[in-house]
Amino acid sequence: MSKERLAAFTDAVLAIIMTILVLELSLPKSADFEALWDMRHSFAAYALSFFWLGTMWVSLHNEWHYIDAISKSVVWWSIVLLFFSSLIPYATKFVDENFMSEPAQVFYGVIVLCVTVSNIGMNFALEKANKDNAELINGFKSGRRLLFVDTTIKAVGMIIGITLFPPAVMISVVLTMIIFLVVSHI
Repeated sequence: MSKERLAAFTDAVLAIIMTILVLELSLPKSADFEALWDMRHSFAAYALSFFWLGTMWVSLHNEWHYIDAISKSVVWWSIVLLFFSSLIPYATKFVDENFMSEPAQVFYGVIVLCVTVSNIGMNFALEKANKDNAELINGFKSGRRLLFVDTTIKAVGMIIGITLFPPAVMISVVLTMIIFLVVSHI
């Protein structure tokens, strides 16, 4: 399989997942501002999930320009990444309907962490498949440090979400997304 075909498949699946997110939004109970305000958690969960997936897509897109080769391992890590990503609309809807719920927030956090860990696994597989590309290897190593910081922040958010304040899970995802955006513009 070529890297272009895998990238196109990944793009298509992520586009479908992001589209499903908006389809999961319920309509307001009435056509007034109070009903829209009552949906603030729905819009927040949707926006976070959409932009988090979008940030991941941009990162993947930027990495793939430098990739020379893929392996079966890369393909399977991509499938695992897309599997967990496909659960984001479900987890988002669960949080949307149970925003202050510890189980809903933790479920969302576990799915996000699984996507992140899959991304790290794919990163290692890509490094192995492109071992002669020094520039790519150096980029992967610095990117992995960022992914490990990302994972740590999300894990801390999960602990706070379980023990004190359930929305800390989503707040940690927002924080990591902001860090990725800032670092990518430096």
